[in-house]
Amino acid sequence: MIDRRTILRVAAAAPLLPAPGIVAAQASRVLKHVPLTDVTVLDPVWTTAYITRDHAAMVYDTLFALDAEFRPQPQMLAGHTVSEDGLRWTLTLRPGLRFHDGEPVLAKDCVASVARWCQRDSFGQALWAATDELAAVDDTTMAFRLKRPFPRLAFCLARSGAPYPAMMPERLARTSAFTQVSEVCGSGPYRFKADERLTGARVVYERFADYRPRESGTPSFTAGPKIVHFDRVEWLVQPDGGTAVNALLAGEVDMVANPPSDLMPLIQRNRNLRIHHLDPLGNLALMRVNHLHAPFNNPGVRRAVLSAVHQDQFMQAMMGQDRTLWRDGVGIFAPASPMASDAGMEVLRQPKSFDEAKRALEAAGYRGERAAIMVSTDSPKLMAIGEVASDMMRRIGMNVDQLTMDWGSVIQRRAKKEPVDQGGWSAFFTTFSGSDMFDPAGHLALRGTGDRAWFGWPTSERIETLRTGWLESGDEAQQKRICEDIQREALQSVPFMPLGQVFYSTAARRNLTDMLSGFNIFWNMRRS
Repeated sequence: MIDRRTILRVAAAAPLLPAPGIVAAQASRVLKHVPLTDVTVLDPVWTTAYITRDHAAMVYDTLFALDAEFRPQPQMLAGHTVSEDGLRWTLTLRPGLRFHDGEPVLAKDCVASVARWCQRDSFGQALWAATDELAAVDDTTMAFRLKRPFPRLAFCLARSGAPYPAMMPERLARTSAFTQVSEVCGSGPYRFKADERLTGARVVYERFADYRPRESGTPSFTAGPKIVHFDRVEWLVQPDGGTAVNALLAGEVDMVANPPSDLMPLIQRNRNLRIHHLDPLGNLALMRVNHLHAPFNNPGVRRAVLSAVHQDQFMQAMMGQDRTLWRDGVGIFAPASPMASDAGMEVLRQPKSFDEAKRALEAAGYRGERAAIMVSTDSPKLMAIGEVASDMMRRIGMNVDQLTMDWGSVIQRRAKKEPVDQGGWSAFFTTFSGSDMFDPAGHLALRGTGDRAWFGWPTSERIETLRTGWLESGDEAQQKRICEDIQREALQSVPFMPLGQVFYSTAARRNLTDMLSGFNIFWNMRRS
């Protein structure tokens, strides 16, 4: 861990004048970025990790894309048509698209890519269930023949979350969705430099000279022309946030994702740097509980614990006192989504005292069963909310066994379905991008499909029935009413406990301009 006093000395020594290294960087077409973590998985379909999504957006393109108002726009497509009965969607590719291996992008490549992605993505699974056939009509045209109308097909294929709906060559897309592809080959604005990859240290991308941006439109989130202004982008993984900020202050890098909150004043005092809040949807923090075993297989226990949640306490522990960096009073859906509402929110807006929650816990039949709470030690923000939750549960009378481990160990253990005394778990903490909790379609934490659900494995026929109705509805007013019912049900059955919304920051050199909203996007951006 870097000595924070060293950072202070660096900041004091040269806070105003650019160092020679900065001048050199400004004169080059190389951008150096410190990501939140290393890209440990390169397959855009195989994981829900957002760092892999960020990598995928560099390398791959998508059929549709979302603009800043979260409206789907054609991206790789010249256009599409929908039959009058809504059962046939015909998609036509733009001319001149090529993969990084020099081969043309064909409809058969996209058919195979969509089919593979649909096996892993929650929204994609719903689309695939509604699809009777997806086939290439010719080299530039593909067609969906649907069993029933699927009004949000374009929105589905424009997903900006993880897994990412990336188009890749058929030879790779034929790989099982449960096996990682052996090669990184897309048709996006940057090529992945496998020969320069240093695991745990460096990921390199270079501009793809044959990339064909859209000829019209305005760059907006992942939609519109993707104009590249850098020949090379280097992601330089740092051992901790302090080291990353030190490199930024010294002019060794251009951008740092999610710098530590306690070092933000150093960045703000340096006139060569700027703080950006790029994602208006933020990230939603949550506690995921295990529905298979005691104590959280008891819905009364889940409700009692939820009633003790004070979201502001979790958010302050995670992000500090600055209210611009977090929001409480957050329900099941991202607050910026039209699907968000106040339905059923009384339990979170007016949480019970710990004594009341303790009485509710006893009334629910809790008898001191051990709660194994996994807390990640290598993510200060997740560790903070894990410690708040452990303390909260102890104060209402629960037998808490706080298990501290690195995030990799959390990922491994959360897949275990055994009881706690056989190496299982009771709860863990994570965040989801607001784009993945925008509506019921891609909302992994909301699914109630039991053994087929996301880790924690809740079962809720009611939520699944409502979700199906939402997917089949083309009327936004009706969709909003359905989501109100979903939220009421979720705050009763408690598939997870919402802890608030956070807004992560990106620190960058002030001469970087035209940064697009969303996650860290490396097209359109330029150096002034």
